Amino acid sequence: MVRIGMGQMYVVGGDLRGNLVRAEATIRRAGQSGCHVVVLPECLDAGWTHPSARELARPIPGETSEELARAARGAGLYVVAGLTERCGEAIYNSSVLIDPEGRLLLRHRKINELDIAHDLYAIGDSLAVAHTPLGTIGIPICADNFPDNTALGHALARMGARMLLSPSAWAVDADHDNTANPCRTIWIEAYTHLARLYDLVVVGVSNVGWLTAGPWAGRKCIGYSLAVGPGGRIIGEGRYGHDAEELVVMDVEVPPPIARGTGFAAALRARGYTGP
Repeated sequence: MVRIGMGQMYVVGGDLRGNLVRAEATIRRAGQSGCHVVVLPECLDAGWTHPSARELARPIPGETSEELARAARGAGLYVVAGLTERCGEAIYNSSVLIDPEGRLLLRHRKINELDIAHDLYAIGDSLAVAHTPLGTIGIPICADNFPDNTALGHALARMGARMLLSPSAWAVDADHDNTANPCRTIWIEAYTHLARLYDLVVVGVSNVGWLTAGPWAGRKCIGYSLAVGPGGRIIGEGRYGHDAEELVVMDVEVPPPIARGTGFAAALRARGYTGP
């Protein structure tokens, strides 16, 4: 049994110090709640698409990721978090997996970045997983799991991932009517597709708060974090709202892989999958 925390925290654009303080507090709370792993939002240091990333982004590993590593070590749990990463002249929208000893196990650079963000973020060009005592983990970021882009999730599952833990920043218009148009529908579609086919745990955690600068200034991030377990069953849900800061904790059994290597083709056909 794995206890997962969804750290649906406030992220304030450009407020590196405040955001890290909130992230570290969320990590501590997850540790106190008995979590084995906590998932934090996308670009939690500078805020998604906030132009301050040009000044605030740091190498990974580097001083920002090291702060999270110290918090992981202090709380004694795995941390998945989204950070802006500087690499030479490029800035990446990246995620990290840190173990309870504070070691950086995995870094992922977002591949399916939205068009509006191309002026700020470079595009990632690799996929990898990390093998841990909790199971094999992949850390795709937000739109890497779009319903029209589940190819990355398929690839990670075929690489052995049993959990896809995804830092996200789910934003809607300021006047969005979530009753008439539930914004989580697209994530339920993509997550259940992958979870049912591969018996995966798929988790997406969004921040809350207003986007104050960048191409989507004036929109709000609304949490509404989501966890789907093997078979496509929803196992965890965050509240909706720009002020819905919370830690959601759930326990889940992580089953073994349904196949290995070329065995996936037959296993997936048996589950009704007709794709490549």
